[in-house]
Amino acid sequence: MSEPRWLSEDEQRVWRAFSAAVTMLRSHVESQLQRDAGMPHTYYEVLVVLSESPGRTLRMSELAEKCHSSRSRLSHAVARLEANGWVRRDSCGTDKRGSFARLTDRGFAALVAAAPGHVEAVREALFDALTPGQVRALEEISEAIRDQLTPQCAKARAAADEQLDQLA
Repeated sequence: MSEPRWLSEDEQRVWRAFSAAVTMLRSHVESQLQRDAGMPHTYYEVLVVLSESPGRTLRMSELAEKCHSSRSRLSHAVARLEANGWVRRDSCGTDKRGSFARLTDRGFAALVAAAPGHVEAVREALFDALTPGQVRALEEISEAIRDQLTPQCAKARAAADEQLDQLA
């Protein structure tokens, strides 16, 4: 086994600051959505993705991919959204195992009501703290991290989905 590539003092400091900032930002956004809209960020994200899709509908597997979620985790979220009347699941006529998630008018109304507070929370916690140059740098940094992790995350989701398929 090779020697660990330990973080330098500077890298450790940056990692801890980044980790704290991401945790605090997520907590801030999650708290605002729960308090003002009665929904977790995961549900908000599903509603947004569906609202931006043609016919406000996506195949569940595609929705899971766009939400960076396993099919199992997404299925639980969609079940809760169905119980709220915000999403409807329709079976796929060509694939017995496939289904579609469709954003209902009630779900769209919930999203429209939640969006202003959510956007303000994001603006206040993230963009108001940064200069325009820092926003551009954050975009570049975020894209580099996303691009580095995308293949690994896709493999992990596929493995989780395969495990789920074996249990079915």
